[in-house]
Amino acid sequence: MPNYTLDSDTVLEKVPVRVKPPRRWKVVLYNDDYTPMDFVVLVLMRFFGHDEDAATRIMWQVHTQGKGVCGIYSREIAETKMMQVNRFSRENGHPLLCQIELHDE
Repeated sequence: MPNYTLDSDTVLEKVPVRVKPPRRWKVVLYNDDYTPMDFVVLVLMRFFGHDEDAATRIMWQVHTQGKGVCGIYSREIAETKMMQVNRFSRENGHPLLCQIELHDE
């Protein structure tokens, strides 16, 4: 560790550092008229780790309210999950839309 010398007039004071936690992002699925409900449940279980009951509840929210929150993550994780779900949906011929939204805390 280096030695630092200060002149006799120097005064050091501690300045409190306030670090904000990173912003959180919601991963959201949007309803469409074509994607089967069982596929939405599969996506929720596979990519978000929900059990079948939780996945079914979120799927019904998507179906009845137009959208449903899959989970809340840091931006990088939310973006990754969004891309994975959208890619998986297209590869399986479904128009299911997944996006991220800033989580209001």
